[in-house]
Amino acid sequence: MADKRKLQGEIDRCLKKVSEGVEQFEDIWQKLHNAANANQKEKYEADLKKEIKKLQRLRDQIKTWVASNEIKDKRQLIDNRKLIETQMERFKVVERETKTKAYSKEGLGLAQKVDPAQKEKEEVGQWLTNTIDTLNMQVDQFESEVESLSVQTRKKKGDKDKQDRIEGLKRHIEKHRYHIRMLETILRMLDNDSIMVDSIRKIKDDVEYYVDSSQDPDFEENEFLYDDLDLEDIRSCWLEGSPESPLQTLTHSHEIQNPLICLG
Repeated sequence: MADKRKLQGEIDRCLKKVSEGVEQFEDIWQKLHNAANANQKEKYEADLKKEIKKLQRLRDQIKTWVASNEIKDKRQLIDNRKLIETQMERFKVVERETKTKAYSKEGLGLAQKVDPAQKEKEEVGQWLTNTIDTLNMQVDQFESEVESLSVQTRKKKGDKDKQDRIEGLKRHIEKHRYHIRMLETILRMLDNDSIMVDSIRKIKDDVEYYVDSSQDPDFEENEFLYDDLDLEDIRSCWLEGSPESPLQTLTHSHEIQNPLICLG
């Protein structure tokens, strides 16, 4: 009994640190996005990195407890693990933006010399990347809720409302993953100059509507969203039955320079 109390005390202290760490992360995040100059941004990015490393250490401890048979009710632990992982995804976005800006400056010289077409391509590429990140974060949240509800339904059999919610979340996850695959394909095509920026702009409103509203009861999806882009044909040619995402597959297939040749 004393061991259980000691363990619960350790868990409570850890979760308190998670709460404080997430609050601190959010505070630095806001300061970073309101920073007036490059020096301030650099400082806040460094602070953000320190904070995410602390949260990652807490996450490692939480994962150990989740895997342990000593703890029966793991809902709080799972929720806090997912909370940390959400901040990790947000930090990845910051890191990616920093690298993109550094690469752009190095490759293109002074900002005022940036070719307008290249600038437009980079903006659309950043929008695609951010949208994929957002969908992945939503998938993480859905999976966290599924885990939590599954624990509850195992304890209380026959809870139809919770079971229906789980099935609904699983459908959302499947649909999100479909959109992630499609957008990853478009991003790869954009990198290869195999798709026009204007073609991507035509689907932007519908994609954003899906991201923002797909869980609304009256949401109506455009089932023909990607039809004009022939993405399924291209993906079939790229993947050749592989379950990997196009980005993973193409990482190992440098010889494919222009996927549009698949349609010839």
